[in-house]
Amino acid sequence: MTEHPEISPDQEGGERKRGFRHAVGRAFFSLFRMRMDRSGRRLVLVGLVFFSIYAVIAGRLVQLALVPDTPQSLRRAAGESIAAARPDIVDRNGVVLATDIRTVSVFAEPRRLVDKDEAFELLTAVLPDLDPQDLREKLNSRKGFVWIKREITPRQQQEVHRLGLPGVGFLPEHKRVYPNGPAAAHILGFANVDNVGIAGIEKYIDNLGLADLNGAGFSITASDLKPVRLSIDIRAQHALRDELAKSMEKYKAKATAGMILDVKTGEVVSLVSLPDFDPNNPVDALAPDRINRIMVGVYEMGSTFKALTTAMGLDSGKFNINSTLDARSALRYGKFSIGDFHAQNRVLTVPEVFIHSSNIGTARIALGVGVNGHKEFLRKMGQLDRMRTELPESAEPLVPARWGELNTMTIAFGHGLAVAPIQAVAATAALMNGGKLIPPTFLARSEADAAKVATQVVKPETSEAMRYVMRLNAVRGSASRAAIPGYFVGGKTGTAEKAIGGRYVKNRLFTTFMAISPSDDPRYLFLTVLDEPQGLPETQNFATAGWNAAPTTGHIIERVAPLLGLPPRFDPPAAPFPTMVKLGAWGTR
Repeated sequence: MTEHPEISPDQEGGERKRGFRHAVGRAFFSLFRMRMDRSGRRLVLVGLVFFSIYAVIAGRLVQLALVPDTPQSLRRAAGESIAAARPDIVDRNGVVLATDIRTVSVFAEPRRLVDKDEAFELLTAVLPDLDPQDLREKLNSRKGFVWIKREITPRQQQEVHRLGLPGVGFLPEHKRVYPNGPAAAHILGFANVDNVGIAGIEKYIDNLGLADLNGAGFSITASDLKPVRLSIDIRAQHALRDELAKSMEKYKAKATAGMILDVKTGEVVSLVSLPDFDPNNPVDALAPDRINRIMVGVYEMGSTFKALTTAMGLDSGKFNINSTLDARSALRYGKFSIGDFHAQNRVLTVPEVFIHSSNIGTARIALGVGVNGHKEFLRKMGQLDRMRTELPESAEPLVPARWGELNTMTIAFGHGLAVAPIQAVAATAALMNGGKLIPPTFLARSEADAAKVATQVVKPETSEAMRYVMRLNAVRGSASRAAIPGYFVGGKTGTAEKAIGGRYVKNRLFTTFMAISPSDDPRYLFLTVLDEPQGLPETQNFATAGWNAAPTTGHIIERVAPLLGLPPRFDPPAAPFPTMVKLGAWGTR
């Protein structure tokens, strides 16, 4: 039996404390110690997770390298190039002016081509218009997707299909077509191969947000989109273009243009500029001679501008319809002298100044109003700022940098200020419709909607006086060759010498004619312009507006007026200008 040494109570307590501390320490350090029987399993689990991740990535890479693309991936690869759907464009009567048709384009996947040289030879054989160098570069590229030819014909699709080339396929697309050809080219503009609007109303549609929707990946079909209804009447458009083409050929002009404006709504019913282009194949649309002369060209409008000057004088209160102006001799300003083409060499009333197209009398009216008043009036009439419409194309007027009395005198009769013809038309329309300036539009618009955007720029009495002198000019003046019986036409001619190299050239003319019908209550304003027309034996070798632009406008009115709901009236209105009769204006006695 073993004897244990005797332990005192104090020693026993110390031993217990040391044992407790040792146990706590072992427990604490055990938190940071891995057990060998568990650490192996954990390492295996972590390894399997990482192996699985790498296996998935490697498998996807192999799939991308070896597995052919799906139709969905092909569409993504061509995403920015595939033509998106566009809404139909229709005229005011619902006739289709532009629409989409379904077509196909042929593509290639260079990485899948078995024999690229063979593919090159076969594709150039069935599609001979391909650029050989461009095609070879595409086929030899490392890209996953390249276009071979866009918008192929069904026959071409059949021939390519028969080749049986792996890596060559087809994708459906939308192609823009214009059933009326060049009839409304400058209004519609055109869309490119990707169905993106490049000019005209087509670009306007994209600016409204269509391109953003397509770019955001929204799948849009033409049936999802509401047709865009224009103010254009395609019947009037065909007739106007035909008459202008005949006139251009007859007078050997380098260009011609015209438009018809509804003076009550501001709607552009027709607009033509020749030479034009076919939006179905707009290869020459950007040629300098194919511009929209009504919107983009800026010209000195000649004596048609005298309508604005006359209205300014009457509306200012400084002149009335019976005022007289001295046109007995040339008007001198320093070393400059202003004369009349058809000089009367006498004192003229305001209506006589208008129908004899007196530069002297018109300049005196402008001087009577003053330089500042003249500038303010033209600005109010929209002649000094760029005119904006739905068409993106527009031009800034050419305004004198320094505007003094001489400028006011020449601008009064249409020289020294160049504007887009549509600006002059809009201002003249305001003089005819009761004095309201209405911004022109190429979209259908009601009279109620037009009233909301109209601005009263001259008094109704001034408007009646201007209708009166326009009608008087068709009866007794230079507008007589446009006075088609039954339509109570009024009008004003304008002939301007073109400035070339900083100098006016006498035999290079820009002729214009503006006409209204009917003069007692105008509905439409007609504009015709001819660029450098030539004199003919039948015009006594004259090339001024009264001999070419005026008769052309007469033919247009005769053809178009019945289409627009203006049947001929062979009995003149009983009292077309009551205020003028009351004032005893010249020509009403």
